[in-house]
Amino acid sequence: MGSELKERTANTLKWNTIDRVATQVLYGLSGIVLAILLSKPDFGLVAVLGVFQAFAILFVDSGFGSALLQKKDPDEDDYSTVFWFNLAVSVAIYAILYVCAPLIADFYGAPELTAMSRVMFLTFVLTGLGIVQTNRLMKRMDVKQIAIADLFALSVSAALGIGLALAGFGAWAIVWQSVVLAGLKSGWLWMTGHWTPKAVFSGRSLRDIRHIGLSVFISQFFNTLFINIYALVIGKWSLSELGSYNQADKWSKMGSASLSQILTSSFVPVLARVQDDIATFHRYMKRIDRFSALLAFPALTIVAACGDSIFHFLFGTKWDVAIPLFQILCIRGIGTVFISLYSNFMMALGHGRQIVTVEVVKDAATMVAFFATVFTLSVEAIVWGQLVATLVTWIIAGFIAARTTGYRTSELLGDLGPFVLAALAGAVAIVVVPTPGGDIEHWLNLPSLLALIIQLAAGGAAVVAVLGLLRVPELPEALAYIKRKRQA
Repeated sequence: MGSELKERTANTLKWNTIDRVATQVLYGLSGIVLAILLSKPDFGLVAVLGVFQAFAILFVDSGFGSALLQKKDPDEDDYSTVFWFNLAVSVAIYAILYVCAPLIADFYGAPELTAMSRVMFLTFVLTGLGIVQTNRLMKRMDVKQIAIADLFALSVSAALGIGLALAGFGAWAIVWQSVVLAGLKSGWLWMTGHWTPKAVFSGRSLRDIRHIGLSVFISQFFNTLFINIYALVIGKWSLSELGSYNQADKWSKMGSASLSQILTSSFVPVLARVQDDIATFHRYMKRIDRFSALLAFPALTIVAACGDSIFHFLFGTKWDVAIPLFQILCIRGIGTVFISLYSNFMMALGHGRQIVTVEVVKDAATMVAFFATVFTLSVEAIVWGQLVATLVTWIIAGFIAARTTGYRTSELLGDLGPFVLAALAGAVAIVVVPTPGGDIEHWLNLPSLLALIIQLAAGGAAVVAVLGLLRVPELPEALAYIKRKRQA
């Protein structure tokens, strides 16, 4: 059983990684082209709609998706009940937002938002249709079809978005890209998932999962609120400034959000299977904690240190105002990865109340940081406040997770030490290594590309050297795994 579970975990991790890497490449390529073709106000308009969309998706799922993933043996009644709940809520919320679309447009002084929002909000209805299909596959640790669905939908929608941008559709290019992406992904999962809901709505099923579902929902609600309050405020100041903030936030999250998704999809089902054996659970916790640190610290720190070269190579100087925001948010992303990871440890054991506690701490820290910085009318000051709030939450979440799971706090946080040192060494190497100068005004320029290659090589070499000197076992294990897969 242990060998089979280990193999299934490795296969799940492989397909999750393929999914995230491939989709982020496609998402990144389309995002680069759209960032070049569209204006800052265009991105600001879409970012405004993204705020309302985030809340809509949250209510559609209501935490039941995570509850199904955590439940040890969900049955057909459970899946069918959650599906019909998702569908009913998504239709109701769409109807409300359809009526409220003119009010949204008036608030931001952008009449075009009325029609735009009514189309864009179809996305969460289509996404809701695929929630249960996705969770069933994740529960079986069979994520191959999820990966294929993502790749297919993103390829087609990216081509459509770029085509519309070239044709001069402006922000509408991103709107239609989003709708088509959601529709194609859910459609693929329905065609390949081999599951249809039963005509049943079980009160027992809702009662069984409402405890963890409600806890996750409350946690996600406040998280969504305090993340999106920045976009609401910045958008009221200026859609152009919101566009710059949106670009920095989007590109920084490509790393941190991908890592969180990979770790959650790969390891939460495993932890749920061993939740009754605390010794085994602690052993898995330690390996997951250290493996996550191996990925998160070096990768996100190096990307932040290379921020200038990355933006100048991709966009020229068009988005220079977003570079410092991007760098700060990348470092913040390390904290978000581990806050999410610690919450997943607790969720695997069914400790919903502690997850809410972590969210309360995070939201309180975020609120304090928000009110301490919002009156500066400076986007950069607001982003610095986000970083401080995340670091405070990360430390407290570590203590709560350790106490809840019975794992020693010193080990949970101490496991991160070697990877912090390696990441710092990589950042220092990037800062001090000499790079060529030249014209960087235009996108895909050679000087920025050469600088990026040199910086990545220097930073990567420094990280590997420090991990090697510290004899970190995860490094040779990761290299051996990659070698085996290449030979296979």
